[in-house]
Amino acid sequence: MNKLAYLILFSVLTFTACNEEEPTDHSNEIPQVQSEASFTVLVDEDVTYANGLSIEGMNKIEKPQLLDVYYPDNESVNRPVYMFIHGGGFTGGIKHKPEIVDMANYYAARGWVFVSIDYRTTEELGNIENLSQEEVLTLYKGIAPQEWIELGFQGSETVKQLQQSIAMYAAQRDAKAALRWIIANDDKYDINEDYITVGGASAGAITTIALGISNPEDFRDEVSVVDDPTLSSTNLSDEFNVRSMIYFWGSNIKLDVFEGVYGLEQYDRYDANDPELFMAHGTAEDPVTPYAEALELQDIYNSLGIHNELATILQPNGQPAGHGAWNGVLDGKNLSELTFDFLVEQQGLKVE
Repeated sequence: MNKLAYLILFSVLTFTACNEEEPTDHSNEIPQVQSEASFTVLVDEDVTYANGLSIEGMNKIEKPQLLDVYYPDNESVNRPVYMFIHGGGFTGGIKHKPEIVDMANYYAARGWVFVSIDYRTTEELGNIENLSQEEVLTLYKGIAPQEWIELGFQGSETVKQLQQSIAMYAAQRDAKAALRWIIANDDKYDINEDYITVGGASAGAITTIALGISNPEDFRDEVSVVDDPTLSSTNLSDEFNVRSMIYFWGSNIKLDVFEGVYGLEQYDRYDANDPELFMAHGTAEDPVTPYAEALELQDIYNSLGIHNELATILQPNGQPAGHGAWNGVLDGKNLSELTFDFLVEQQGLKVE
């Protein structure tokens, strides 16, 4: 199946009260977290982490991209951080989805800084129904590279599919900008940047995998600051290193498209230095993000000797779980508990 054609299937998804002390060097210390909810959770909502080009009418505008920060009301100056990317088929979705808020509170109450981000989707790409390819290329210049848009035309049968492919690029650019914002604000939230986790569900899991595998310049340098002036708002001088990835019912489609655009060999970007990976995926039939994608990722990670775990989750009634199984369980543990155990063990966190 054409890699972009596979994206077509994705369209069916329905998917400060902070420390102001002098910077503290805690890079050599191991963070300590709690096994039970121990802290009141503070929340900074709708924080602008960058601007991004969007379309309003037939005009480009600079639109703030927002995130929410959940953090414990404690005296720690050495906190691990977990950034989460919502799903929505690259056509929508929200950072404050109730299940994400529940997970954010679970982690922040135990000592993490939990960051939930919004990002650009097809909702920010305007109405291009009656535009020619040349007009679309002009309108979206700066939002995605020309070669990415051109491949979108080749692999899409509808305007919606074309816009989804372009939104995939914008979402990845935004997610990287959000991580750089975290690094730029690590002292404000007492974050230890050596303990960065990124996770996501569905489209968010797809974006997570590409974050962990792509190089620093990918989804950043393909578009110039001249064509996208908002890049200057994205903390371009900061660098991040993702230590662990959490993947809920996702796929490899974005990396497939990236490789198709730039003529790379299949999965050329995977190597033994990639972040460790936890996957939660059910076996219920799902043509959009099938269980086989998780098995494929597991094989790749095993071949490279990278630690990975695949939790084949079930519904609470014991039946196979499907897409969006936020209530999924394995051995009596829910998603927050399963990922907590994974992160504590693999990152060597201290637990009290």
